[in-house]
This record gives sequence, C-alpha cells and structure tokens, in this order.
Amino acid sequence: MRNKLIILLGVLIFMSCGKEKFDSTPSLKFQSVNTKDLHRQELLRFTFSFTDKEGDLGDSIYVEKIVPNCPASGFEQWYPIPSFPSSSNQSGEIAVTFGYNVTGYSDILGPRCTGDDTAVFRFVLRDEMGNTSDTVVSPPIIIYK
Repeated sequence: MRNKLIILLGVLIFMSCGKEKFDSTPSLKFQSVNTKDLHRQELLRFTFSFTDKEGDLGDSIYVEKIVPNCPASGFEQWYPIPSFPSSSNQSGEIAVTFGYNVTGYSDILGPRCTGDDTAVFRFVLRDEMGNTSDTVVSPPIIIYK
C-alpha cells in the first residue's frame, strides 16, 4: 500500500510539472540584454518571453527609461511589436531594440546632463482586454556621452 502511494504521488508530481499555466493577465519575463555599456552608434536590445491565455496581446509594449540623476534623459513610450497570429495559450519572445544615434531605430536618447547616464528600463505588456503584465525592470545600463 505504501509503495502504491509513493508511485501515485510521483506520477502526480510528474504530470503537474509538464503543464504550463496560462493566465488571462499577460506574463512578461526578462530574458537578456545585449550590453550594459552603451556607446554611440550601438544598438541596445532587450529580449523577453511572454505568455497569454487568450492570445490577444496589443500591438505595442510600454517602455519607460528612468535616469535618476538626470530626469531629462528619460522617456515613456509605446514600442510597436510585430503582429503575429494569435492563438489561445500563446507564448513566445519579444525583442525591443533601440539605437544610440543609429538610423532606422528608435533613439535611446543620450545623456542630457553632465557625464554619462546610468539608466534602468521598465516594460509592461498589455492585452486587448486591458490586462497588464507585471512591470519588468532591466539591469542598470550605462549610456556614455
């Protein structure tokens, strides 16, 4: 009897580990950033993973650049994400890329005060029903003059 309980418990744990749980509220998780030291003529690329139960993500992700020592260097914007076929229990990756004086990319805005900037970026994903993910915060990024 004891062995049967142990086997049953093991099977239940194994089955529950393989199932991903999707919520109506989108989930956004930071995966990586290509650099933490940004110089002119370079790109800054953030990569995230996401999930959404209904697959009804909006067409953009909210981005906020925060520079505590120089608020003039910060910004808030909705960054467009490519459209993709929607499906229930959707998951995937999103890349957000900025350029520092690079033509063809959203500008990161270089330092506006004296010296270099140390910035953090906050990101929020919203679906078409108005549900928003938790706020994801990047590691500090040094932006050189």
